[in-house]
Amino acid sequence: MTDVLCDLSVAWSRFKIRSRHFEGMETKDLVKEGKAEVLYPPYVFYNPVQEFNRDLTIAVISQFSKEKMRNSEQTLKNKQRNAECKQEDKNDTAPEESEKAENLEAGKCYDNGIRILEGLAASGLRSVRFGLEIPGVKEIVANDFDRSAVEIIKKNIELNKMEHLIKANNGDAAMVMYENREKPKRFDVIDLDPYGSPHLFLDAAVQAVSDGGLLCITATDAAVLCGNSPETCHSKYGSVSLRTKYCHEMSLRIILRSVEAHANRYSRYIEPLLSVSVDFYFRVFVRVHSGQGKVKRSLSKLSTVYHCVGCGSHHLQRMGFMVPTKGEGNYKYTPGTGPVVRETCDDCGFRYNVGGPVWAEPMHSPEFVQTVIDSVEKERGRFNTAKRIVGMLSVVKEELHDIPFYYTTEGLCTVLHCEMISFPVLRSAFLNAGYRVSLSHCAKDSIKTDAPSSFLWDVFRAWTKEKPVRERHLQDNTPCKNILSKPCGSQVSFEIHPNSNPESRQKGLTRWQTNPEKNWGPKARAKRQNQENDGSKQGKRARRRKNKEAEELDEEEKTDPA
Repeated sequence: MTDVLCDLSVAWSRFKIRSRHFEGMETKDLVKEGKAEVLYPPYVFYNPVQEFNRDLTIAVISQFSKEKMRNSEQTLKNKQRNAECKQEDKNDTAPEESEKAENLEAGKCYDNGIRILEGLAASGLRSVRFGLEIPGVKEIVANDFDRSAVEIIKKNIELNKMEHLIKANNGDAAMVMYENREKPKRFDVIDLDPYGSPHLFLDAAVQAVSDGGLLCITATDAAVLCGNSPETCHSKYGSVSLRTKYCHEMSLRIILRSVEAHANRYSRYIEPLLSVSVDFYFRVFVRVHSGQGKVKRSLSKLSTVYHCVGCGSHHLQRMGFMVPTKGEGNYKYTPGTGPVVRETCDDCGFRYNVGGPVWAEPMHSPEFVQTVIDSVEKERGRFNTAKRIVGMLSVVKEELHDIPFYYTTEGLCTVLHCEMISFPVLRSAFLNAGYRVSLSHCAKDSIKTDAPSSFLWDVFRAWTKEKPVRERHLQDNTPCKNILSKPCGSQVSFEIHPNSNPESRQKGLTRWQTNPEKNWGPKARAKRQNQENDGSKQGKRARRRKNKEAEELDEEEKTDPA
């Protein structure tokens, strides 16, 4: 009995400490972003640099919500027509449906709207912004494992008057999703923005999202995904990462393959809408569909990567193929054939590293990306990062979507120790030869092309004839000497091509972020307040600190009863 009374006394003292803390936060810890104003105590994670992440997410989910509303209205109308056995002109109804979808209001609850789960809500800023800025919403669940964070979320919901739309929940994100796996309970949108890797939540997420629903996933473990720890990457994502110049795109494709693999176990598959490498993190937006027939095609969407350690050329080997058979839409599925390369590189004679498997299909939906660009341009004042959203998505739209990976001008010139070649001149060499070429949003000096690596090095052989390489760099058994010692097998023209300068570059769009603030980047992990049952050293220290604070408060009350 004495122990129980002691525990109650400590709990009451902690409550009073926390209450005093809340009272002091009203004026000094208020953060404004978008239409939201939220309390931000030190122990709740918040990174202002990721405002672009939140703005982009709101733009994507807003467009998804409108499209879902249009589809549901069209489905309802089709059912009514079939029931009444009437044939109406579709052209008469399309403007009405579009108008309804466009007139959806943010902050209002719709019975047929979307349900959103933010699994790791922290301060709840993202959820509050969802409620205030995304139209066509039915319910938003802001979940966090830390009870102190959930108390802040509730405060922020009240502060922004979103009680009718947002529900705070205290629980493990994976368990919340597992508990909502049944079809009637599934969420239309699940947003996962963890500190580090999202791999712990993917299995639950692909089950808890509705058919055709949207998964928004962030990964900040760039070192693992970019090849610093290939063994760790394999344990988390099921793929081997490589340290390459195109490592940021490879990271995105590893994440997509991992989500696809988790979805396949439950007869589901993904449709990537948008995948971006931004600053220090990766962000993918994918729709999840159900269908065992389509799941069989997943093997043909994956590839193993061969990366030359000498010259940096890369080759992909498909893990499977779809062979058309008799009957429309019928296919025979066969294993991949290979290897697609020899033991050593044909261009420089060095060995290959093998990575993957990776997602080898398009990472974006150009049509969806264009609708997001149009909506953001229509309301420029809606987001503080609108210029960068339009600029980055414009580069994404221009990418060669069927060509995985890219080279960098700096990387190619470094291999040969030659003078840098200008962007328009390099692009013109490929365009004049009849090949396609584009930028990648992942790197400023990137070049994506469907030209083979043999032609790529022919371009630089021709370039080094005009700008010779110094003799001291032409040492035996180096990629530079091995490549330049071979004759140029293609006709290369450096005459400026009319399409050498892409549209996004001509318009001067903001494509890449300048440093937003001093020492910007990933912030330190927030200190968890829910440590009563934590057996780690950190948890024990936290409990001792809390007990000491409670004892000090009791002493203060004894000396000053008022």
